[in-house]
Amino acid sequence: MHDLVIRNGRIIDGTGAPAQHGDVAIADGVIVDIGDDVAQGRREIDADGRAVTPGFVDAHTHYDGQVIWDPELAPSSWHGVTTVVMGNCGVGFAPTRPDERDFLIRTMEGVEEIPGSALSVGMSWDWESFPEYLDAIDRQDHAIDSVAQVPHSALRCYVMGEERALDDEATADDVAEMARLTREAMEAGALGFSTSRTMIHKVKNGPAIPGTFCQPTELVGIAQALREAGHGVFQMISDLMGKEPDFAWMKEIARTSGRPLVMSLVRRSDEPDSYRDTLARFQQAYDDDNRADDPHPEA
Repeated sequence: MHDLVIRNGRIIDGTGAPAQHGDVAIADGVIVDIGDDVAQGRREIDADGRAVTPGFVDAHTHYDGQVIWDPELAPSSWHGVTTVVMGNCGVGFAPTRPDERDFLIRTMEGVEEIPGSALSVGMSWDWESFPEYLDAIDRQDHAIDSVAQVPHSALRCYVMGEERALDDEATADDVAEMARLTREAMEAGALGFSTSRTMIHKVKNGPAIPGTFCQPTELVGIAQALREAGHGVFQMISDLMGKEPDFAWMKEIARTSGRPLVMSLVRRSDEPDSYRDTLARFQQAYDDDNRADDPHPEA
């Protein structure tokens, strides 16, 4: 007998396969059978007229502070989301030292308008390194899952100090240390690394957030850490939307890391079709790289 059987649902498995009508059986928290002849369950749910689907992933959130105090991670959990991805746009709260916390709060407040008072009161700050931050999250009970990316602004502040973090130039030693800490975070379970290249992201009552104007060599150095880790994504947002001069070093980051590069793409009112050009440019680069790797390009 199964623990749970969901019967008569329209099953959409998330693979792209056509929907099918049937039952889903679950035992010990794992789907063990799908079909029309599923054995009885200790608990059964009639899903007639409803879709039975995998959970939904909210790929761009800023729950980096809220994850410490809110077990529901509302409102995402209210809408069928089962996993949230945090640490987008290069903002977050690890790694950090005690004297840098207020700066990171003002950075998040400036970018996402999350009240600094809530962040100051709600976070336990029982971490310094990124792996310790992940441990702090694990100590909390949550209704849904979460994954975190290493935020460039916090990483820069930790390595270079609050004052130098706003500089355009990082030294070779700075870049090497940021790469080391990124690799350490990836090995501890980080999903990836994120950065921002948009002028709309500013520290509250202050300048553009750390990393906005950093040299591409810094980002390529960090991309190498993703290659060494062997997993993860490089997430970014950019005012140039994949145009030059960003496009050249974005390709270098993807090639250096060997990992997916994820960029927020929007439809601008002043250039309503520019996103199509960006997608075409990315597709062409992808096709060119695949042809270069193909030993039989004429086949």
